Amino acid sequence: MGHCHPEVVKAALKQMELLNTNSRFLHDNLVEYAKRISATLPEKLSVCYFTNSGSEANDLALRLARQFRGHQDVITLDHAYHGHLTSLIEISPYKFRKGKDVKKEFVHVAPIPDTYRGKYREDHPDPASAYADEVKKIIEEAHKNGRKIAAFIAESMQSCGGQIIPPAGYFQKVAEYVRGAGGVFIADEVQVGFGRVGKHFWSFQMHGKDFVPDIVTMGKPMGNGHPVACVVTTKEIAEAFSSSGMEYFNTYGGNPVSSAIALAVLDIIENEDLQGNATRVGSYLTELLNKQKAKHTLIGDIRGVGLFIGIDLVKDHQKRTPATAEAQHVIYKMKEKRVLLSADGPHRNVLKIKPPMCFTEEDAKFLVDQLDGILTALEEATGAKTESEAVSGNTTSRTKVPKDAHSESLGEGTQDQKENPSQKRNGLCTDKHSLLSKRLKT
Repeated sequence: MGHCHPEVVKAALKQMELLNTNSRFLHDNLVEYAKRISATLPEKLSVCYFTNSGSEANDLALRLARQFRGHQDVITLDHAYHGHLTSLIEISPYKFRKGKDVKKEFVHVAPIPDTYRGKYREDHPDPASAYADEVKKIIEEAHKNGRKIAAFIAESMQSCGGQIIPPAGYFQKVAEYVRGAGGVFIADEVQVGFGRVGKHFWSFQMHGKDFVPDIVTMGKPMGNGHPVACVVTTKEIAEAFSSSGMEYFNTYGGNPVSSAIALAVLDIIENEDLQGNATRVGSYLTELLNKQKAKHTLIGDIRGVGLFIGIDLVKDHQKRTPATAEAQHVIYKMKEKRVLLSADGPHRNVLKIKPPMCFTEEDAKFLVDQLDGILTALEEATGAKTESEAVSGNTTSRTKVPKDAHSESLGEGTQDQKENPSQKRNGLCTDKHSLLSKRLKT
């Protein structure tokens, strides 16, 4: 809801002036928040555990899953990231593939359900089933080796994996296979929850009413930057966890101040119609970006829902060769224009757009205008051929995606280099051109 929202600040100050204590002592704020957050979820998700961060939430989710049936193994998606704790680095290929750590024997990595760059693409008749069958094969192989699956964990939309929207039906099929093996489905909503997709409060809900995770984790936006997070699960899983005899206690998870802030965030989402804003501005931004896709040879794919959008930059539309160096160049040049972006995905060529949910159409226009100018200059400098625009226009997607996901629509490009007067000027950070030149030559 933007930096320093006055209602968040007021809620924090009011509670801090009154009382803050550890969570050993029950407080009305915590109980009230548990009621309100449960009301946004399917009925069976009714037991809340409060933590201080998304990493703590995902760590606790693993403990819940493993205690439930006594199984240990976890299936995760390639290039996934679920937190910085040791237990989460172990199930985050995004991290352990980069370091010296080797994949643990209890960790199984399934392919990213990416229909643009993955194993099964938009021309496949049923990519959801094909990707789900990869999970099924992992389960069968694990069973052959005498191992048992505790959980499948995935972000409802994969962020570090490159802003990936799973094909419609994928989660349902995976849940069926995992539950059949005695495991549970953990939906990580730490980055993508709290109305960011627009039409739904939780990203997993865009996959249909027939899909309900067994455990949902949440964090980052829950306190608008304040450290508070939560795990919500079923009564059955919670009771199995309680029966272990190991009491769950988190000193400051859900403390009175954190809970007051989290309650204020829920109020603001509703009072300022931030879900509706995510839908409206997200659709407008995607429309503008698709016009840029028709204009710029570097843009291979635009994908996203609400205010969660990815721009896949490529050197060649047919081969879909990742434009990694170009993506890094764009990021630094956008920073000069007062727009902060980052790049991610296995090849670090996907521009990530996840702005605050108070992002306006004016902000969206400003962002796209700056991107247009930078891509134009970059394509001229690298000698990119505009004739290949026709190639990008010939690629049509037959893949079914969740119905709320933006579909691609090509149109005329626009270019307006006027600066948005509402943008704050905090001093210009210029880049070293020699360094940028080296990046472009890599």
